[in-house]
Amino acid sequence: MIRPAPQLATARGCILGLVLGDAIGVTGGTVPASGPLRATSAGQLACFTVEGLIRAHVRGMHKGLTDPPSMVWYGYSRWAVLQGITGVKPAHGGDPMTGWLAKVPVLRERRGSAPATVTALQGGRAGTLEHPGGASIGAHALTRALPAGLCTWWNSPGALGASLAALSHGGTAMVAAALGATMIHLIGLGNGVAGAAMRAHHMPHGSWSGTSADTLAPALAAADTKPAQAAELVRLAAGNTAHSALLGGVYVAVSFPNREQVRDALLFASSVGAKHAATVAGALLGAAHGPDAIPVDWLSRLELAWVADTLARDYVAQVEHSPSGAEYVEATDPHWWSRYPGG
Repeated sequence: MIRPAPQLATARGCILGLVLGDAIGVTGGTVPASGPLRATSAGQLACFTVEGLIRAHVRGMHKGLTDPPSMVWYGYSRWAVLQGITGVKPAHGGDPMTGWLAKVPVLRERRGSAPATVTALQGGRAGTLEHPGGASIGAHALTRALPAGLCTWWNSPGALGASLAALSHGGTAMVAAALGATMIHLIGLGNGVAGAAMRAHHMPHGSWSGTSADTLAPALAAADTKPAQAAELVRLAAGNTAHSALLGGVYVAVSFPNREQVRDALLFASSVGAKHAATVAGALLGAAHGPDAIPVDWLSRLELAWVADTLARDYVAQVEHSPSGAEYVEATDPHWWSRYPGG
């Protein structure tokens, strides 16, 4: 049964905030006064996650069955082929240029590495919860999976987040992705960032092979007793793991909870080198406060702003209205299937 889509403001804020956090996170806290704010591979992959979820929903409406992780996996393979990464074949041997996202020029540009994702794609096998696609516990498993929190029509958002992480990562990265997606979902239900974190912390998440019971407790405790302190963020976000990125992102978002603090939150995370925490905090705060809370001067320079906003709007349109129609329903938009092929 298809349930209602998330509120448009939540979806737009989450995806725009994620992409902005990704771009600001690599500036070291000194944002250039002019010029584009460029995405990294984390922001690029998150865009293909959203596109994959849209395609999965389209497929389900037309064919009666679908598998979102598989559709997202095909999206990642298109990203890799477009970037000229060797050893990766397009999904089903098809044309990687299907759909509009593959035609965005900037998504062809290499913006840092995503080694675990690339290795899994080159291996040609998508991992599952039972058999993860790799042993890496790196941060990309979390940042690219956060939009799963907007997906209320397939199992649970947390389980979907873990499944997207498992495509190429394993262990604690799957738990971090489940927690992160669950927080986005809870924010969409009306919880504040701190409330969503506390509820997610107490919810059961899978004990899959190689995982441990990582929780949000350290981030919540630090935000309560020592908010917005650089030393605390450095401690929580040490390393480039998905778990540390989640702890750092939650700490930043809870330390700067108000809508007028989005700029300060991202600058704080970036200034201590917590780039992945900035991405997570951007997604959480964007989901909580909506796109109008995102600094306009930054948003106007954000390289993937139009792409991210279009994906967010189209995701909500697909889940609410299915513009391409359904198995026995005529399309209201004759071009939608070519934008998001569900085949």
